[in-house]
Formats: sequence, structure tokens, C-alpha cells
Amino acid sequence: QVQLVESGGGLVQPGGSLSLSCVASGNFVSIFLMGWYRQAPGQQREMVAVASSTQYTNYADSAKGRFTISRDYAKKTVYLQMNSLRPEDTAVYYCYAQVGGYNYWGQGTQVTVSS
Repeated sequence: QVQLVESGGGLVQPGGSLSLSCVASGNFVSIFLMGWYRQAPGQQREMVAVASSTQYTNYADSAKGRFTISRDYAKKTVYLQMNSLRPEDTAVYYCYAQVGGYNYWGQGTQVTVSS
């Protein structure tokens, strides 16, 4: 089992920045893939950014140039630095991890971009 705990969400004005963190714990040796998804009201959950243990990263088109994903393997943590935030970035952001072929999710953290 893998437990994921997110932090760092909140309310920010358009053009502002937020940083999300997600710490993994549990019975595992390593995490192949960690990343972030988001779900806005009435919308499907979508990938924002993921990073593999092989240094592969992938971003949604909407995140490219504005968001940066990074991992601290010693701390078993994944970060998402979000800059130039827009109202359409408003959503619940979920941490994601793939371990041993299984998918795990955090409980989600709300990000609201509004003036």
C-alpha cells in the first residue's frame, strides 16, 4: 500500500503562483511514476504533469511553460510549481503514484484562481 498526502493548495489571484507538494509513505521500494492530475467541477480528471524515475516528464499542453514538476527521491516527494495561474486552472489537484503496476491517489487539494 502507498499513501499520498498533498499540501499547498489554496486561493490565488490570476497571474499568481502556488506550489503543491505530495509525500508518499508505505511499503514500497521505489515509485516509478509520480505526478499530478486535476478535476474541475463537471469535468473529467485530467493529467497535469508526471515524472518518472527515469527522468521522463510529461506535461499537459495547458501546463507547458507555466508549471514545473520535480521529485525529491530521498524525501519520496513530488512537487508542482504553478506560475501564471489562470481561472481555468481552478480544480481539485490529485497526487498520483504508480508503484508495482498499481495506481494510487491522494485525497486531493483545492486550487482556486480568482480575483
